[in-house]
Amino acid sequence: MIKKLPYFGVGLGLRRELYKDIIKHRDKIDWLEIAPENYMCRGGQIFERLLNVKKFFPVIPHGLNLSIGGTDPFDPFLIENVKKLFKIINPPWYSDHLCFNYVDKTYIHDLIPLPFNKPTAKHVADRIKKIQDIFQIPFLIENPSYYMLLEKQSMNEADFITEVLELADCGFLLDINNVYVNSRNHKYDAVKFLDSLPLDRVVQVHIAGHLNTGKIIIDTHGESIVKNVYNLFRELLKRCSPKAILLERDFNFPHFKELLDEIKMIRSITKSTKKRAA
Repeated sequence: MIKKLPYFGVGLGLRRELYKDIIKHRDKIDWLEIAPENYMCRGGQIFERLLNVKKFFPVIPHGLNLSIGGTDPFDPFLIENVKKLFKIINPPWYSDHLCFNYVDKTYIHDLIPLPFNKPTAKHVADRIKKIQDIFQIPFLIENPSYYMLLEKQSMNEADFITEVLELADCGFLLDINNVYVNSRNHKYDAVKFLDSLPLDRVVQVHIAGHLNTGKIIIDTHGESIVKNVYNLFRELLKRCSPKAILLERDFNFPHFKELLDEIKMIRSITKSTKKRAA
């Protein structure tokens, strides 16, 4: 199913602050990503923007609140309303993060990492299978950034991600900036990490900027992409051919030309790497 998915190119997240520029420069952007939670049960200008961009772009949902690694049952209100939204946008796939964000029905406003062990991997994989049964479209899981290791770790990060992907038989949304951030914060080789993953399952890629505090690197989505992340992105493209690549920028927006320049750079790297691979 993953191999038969169409190629979408280089996209951008739909943000209120970027909407007018996205429409104005729509010939330079291939597709848009949305957080479905921001559009379900909404009307007015918010929903009008979504309906309008749908005239020009494929729209692909990337969730925030599934809590795929949690122990609470999936929220039926969320599930039913995301299903209604999908009838409108007709997405090729759906994704969320390899984390949890609910505990005892209490929402934690963050993406909490999971312990890397086999029981957790099986638990997550079983929940992914349920999501795929519910939505009947491919589901992708994203590797998150994390800043501490939890107790009861019996696997490394790459083996844990691989175990989840293989048990669930799902797709992979690989965030290359998160790989770089985690490799720097936790002192491992980012390229070797890529080589430890089942990259044939990569469907979508996120690339973004981060904040380097000098002591720790924080995944912010509010900075420009740095050279080392572009270089790691090149290494990834030598190893796989994603169907869609997203420039993530969520706040601290620069002049729109800077975002277009980043999209141009991503597209250029993608084309040149493909040519060398051929």
